[in-house]
Amino acid sequence: MARRISGRSHGDPRTADTRAKVRDDYRPSREEILRYIAENPDRSGKREIAKAFALRGDDRIWLKDLLRDLQDEGLLTRERKRLTRAGALPHVAVLDIFGRDGDGVLLAHPSEYSGAGSPPVVSIRISRGSNGPAPGIGDRVLAKTFPTDDPAGPAYTGRVMKIFEKRSDAVLGVFRVLKDGTLRIEPVERRQPELIVDKEFQNGARNGDLVEVEPARASRYGLPRAKVLAVLGSLTSEKAVSMIAIHAHDIPHIFPADVIAEADAVKPAALAGREDWRELPLITIDPADAKDHDDAVFATPDTDEKNPGGVLVTVAIADVAAYVRYGTALDREALKRGNSVYFPDRVVPMLPERISNDLCSLREGQDRPALAVRMTFAADGRQLRHSFHRVMMKSAAKLAYPQAQAAIDGMPDDKTGPILDTVLKPLWDAYAVLKRGRDGRQPLELDLPERKILLKEDGTVDHVVVPERLDAHKLIEEFMIQANVAAAETLEAKRQALVYRIHDAPSLAKQESLREFLATLSLSLARGAQMRPAQFNGILERVRGADNEALVNEVVLRSQSQAEYSPKNIGHFGLNLKRYAHFTSPIRRYADLIVHRGLIAALGLGPGGLTQQEADRLEEVSALISATERRAMAAERDTVDRLVAAHLAEHIDDRFDARISGVTKAGLFVQLPQYGADGFIPVSSLEGDYYIYDETARSLFGERTGKGYQLADRVEVRLVEVAPMAGAMRFEMLTDPKPLPGSKRSFHKAKGRARASQSRPRGRRR
Repeated sequence: MARRISGRSHGDPRTADTRAKVRDDYRPSREEILRYIAENPDRSGKREIAKAFALRGDDRIWLKDLLRDLQDEGLLTRERKRLTRAGALPHVAVLDIFGRDGDGVLLAHPSEYSGAGSPPVVSIRISRGSNGPAPGIGDRVLAKTFPTDDPAGPAYTGRVMKIFEKRSDAVLGVFRVLKDGTLRIEPVERRQPELIVDKEFQNGARNGDLVEVEPARASRYGLPRAKVLAVLGSLTSEKAVSMIAIHAHDIPHIFPADVIAEADAVKPAALAGREDWRELPLITIDPADAKDHDDAVFATPDTDEKNPGGVLVTVAIADVAAYVRYGTALDREALKRGNSVYFPDRVVPMLPERISNDLCSLREGQDRPALAVRMTFAADGRQLRHSFHRVMMKSAAKLAYPQAQAAIDGMPDDKTGPILDTVLKPLWDAYAVLKRGRDGRQPLELDLPERKILLKEDGTVDHVVVPERLDAHKLIEEFMIQANVAAAETLEAKRQALVYRIHDAPSLAKQESLREFLATLSLSLARGAQMRPAQFNGILERVRGADNEALVNEVVLRSQSQAEYSPKNIGHFGLNLKRYAHFTSPIRRYADLIVHRGLIAALGLGPGGLTQQEADRLEEVSALISATERRAMAAERDTVDRLVAAHLAEHIDDRFDARISGVTKAGLFVQLPQYGADGFIPVSSLEGDYYIYDETARSLFGERTGKGYQLADRVEVRLVEVAPMAGAMRFEMLTDPKPLPGSKRSFHKAKGRARASQSRPRGRRR
């Protein structure tokens, strides 16, 4: 029972701005704490809550225990260093407007919602005096959200900050001419029905063309009709599959005329106002097929006798801010795209080719403007100091990762031989120093190899490779990480607004779920809110080389939070860094361009610095570029699925080695390691038993036998159905179920939970 002061109404929380004098023995109730957190999302850290309620001494310990209890009960969740009501919307959210209430007020749902139950409803407020376009039904908006007090009305109100470009009702599909002359549209989305096109609405489309169509109002009988709006190209041509993803995810891929004109009019940056570093032998090391080069590196031993064994590392990054100024057409388009998108058959760049592949690409032997950081490291890998410089540089060599690695391994060629002793070996010596610092820092070390699809000239799949992870890759990665840290530290020290790259620790709910799973393998994970990457690394080390190594790596990965951009720092959990900002790829990421502008402004490095108007919008910009990053990842994943599905369409009934990549009540997702794409096995097709879903063990097990299938199991499957345009494949399980790890007790608990839910998925008994 909370002790209350006279004159305060129940549930009326104090804020930091309206705190009244209270008795020393006052402690707020649970309801008051929850209400305060809901109404003050920006001031919901433990210290801020204590300050708001004037809690001191033992009362702060009491508050800490209460907050932990509320989290354990699922009433609160921890996001970054702040607490939020479970299922609460973030303060800035992307919303989809779906209708109006009885008074005509617009209503919206969050476009992404991971909480339990139905997504909350948000009533949209239109700011008075706003000169911009008014939002309407069907619009997607970026809005600030505020919880309401009305239990019968919407849970939130939203103030619109930005309206995204309107989506039309257009549908993407393949134009087909049937034998009887009927014109059909085969949709690329799995749930979209086929459409009929009348000849007068064919609009020049030919059989096999990828088209954009507008569905007409459905008739009472037969398939709905549509008219062709645009022909996007033949499905048999190169890049057709990635074009599907581009349109399906609304990725801007054609630069407007004013953007191209602005890029074409840009003149190369001059040396005036820059340090001349053209004699410094900076080199670029990139993938062999890279078309733009935005980072160059150089290293030497530190000659300062006070730093024995130390090194000096220089990282130079293309000075995109010299050409892309805030408020220009180039800048607006770059923010709209947020980042470049990489498909197996093409790149959709953030900036026009004139900028990304020419003026800002650090080409070998050509003068290029750059923003460079010179860092000093102690012998143990600690960064001692750093300084930023605006320079003119000239790359001494353009190398590929395997080429640089071969030179270090004793096989130099005509290009690497002359610089082996003067440039390459000092770089590897410096990496050895930085690696000591990385090993001491202990970032999260997941072993999840990446696959790369190689295509034939016609754009179809040739084969899939797992590129070898070389020290050359690790060297560049660690140099870039340290440059990013230096950028964040410098901007913080100068009190300059910036966009951080943040990565939160796993939520308490995910920690508990992981802990329960590990218990089925007789592995333990320490409890406590302050998790560290080293604790996960200890688990991964224990299973290294074991049969369940892939399983544990996969589950640990899925327990992690998603990295994002924010003007508020919480550190980067995965890298185990207190402050981190993206600085090293401004050609392909807008976040890095913001950081460059911040450094230019904070250090007085000339024109192109961050303006106050930009600084005031960083919360909005961070939400936008986090969304474009997720959009790009989804589009890239969909493209891989469609490419592989099209490749395997001629292999119905073939057998494949696979790995279980997901387990749900509905069935099993399996990944083909040879191709890196997923398919599905419905639970109804699993033979011999009724299968029950065990969420804790990530498995389906037979009710009668207790045998089943678990995440990361290696199995043999048969391909039975392919929908190439949807990127969907259905398989049949050929591998017999196996006894699952864990005690009989956990088996019976899972069985009991399944019975209690009364929603057992139906399997097939034979």
